[in-house]
Amino acid sequence: MNLLGKLLRNRRAGEAHAAWNLPQLQGRELLSVTSRRFADGGAIPLEHAARHIRGGNLSPDLAWSPPPAGTAQLLLVVEDTDVPIARPAVHCLALIDPAVTHLDSGALAARRPAAGVRVLRSTIGRGYQGPAPIKGHGPHHYTFQLFALSGAAGTAPGGPAADRARPRALLSSLTAPVLARGRLTGTFER
Repeated sequence: MNLLGKLLRNRRAGEAHAAWNLPQLQGRELLSVTSRRFADGGAIPLEHAARHIRGGNLSPDLAWSPPPAGTAQLLLVVEDTDVPIARPAVHCLALIDPAVTHLDSGALAARRPAAGVRVLRSTIGRGYQGPAPIKGHGPHHYTFQLFALSGAAGTAPGGPAADRARPRALLSSLTAPVLARGRLTGTFER
């Protein structure tokens, strides 16, 4: 077991500060989010993990039920709630056109996102950043959260544009009501 992972084994960000629990992102759980690559609560395959741990860093395919009428934009937030820091790490943040009904594997790439997808900054970089937990730290939970927003996502007046905003700043400044939301959680361990 890796010494650092063992020392930090009981330190985890937890769900309290996850996007799912932010007051401005509350809404009815009407969206069903699925993947052909893993079931809810199941292990995320290595091809979707970070390159530096021999993964392919490909975002998994995702599909969801139709968002409600009046949806202006979908917000996808992928977080690791088990990192040994104060808040979950955002592994991907993306705005998706509501006409998009699914994402193929690799659709959240920073350089070539799928049509209708705008990737934003994450904690680690831009675009999808695959799992790479500390060796020996135990299983990490990666939550793919989808929010149907009634208006465009942006930051407060005078703040940075959504494309340049830090993930937590963008999430905390959202004002468009959430019409529906859903999530899918996968696990990964080294």
